[in-house]
Amino acid sequence: MARGKVVFFEDRCKGCELCTTVCPRKILSLSQKINKLGYHPATVTDPEKCTGCAICARMCPDCAIEVYREETR
Repeated sequence: MARGKVVFFEDRCKGCELCTTVCPRKILSLSQKINKLGYHPATVTDPEKCTGCAICARMCPDCAIEVYREETR
């Protein structure tokens, strides 16, 4: 089974929520804090459930997400 790690570049995120709508695990949401652009950036609510599918990163129009995937044996 694969395990993923999602990294958000919070200052690029405009809080469009596209990533939150496509996450198959529903582990993304908007943060309560505000970034330097004045938006609530997306964040991971349960990183242990991430599989590293990277659908969120492909959907992001601002390239504000990187996904790393670790294969476990």
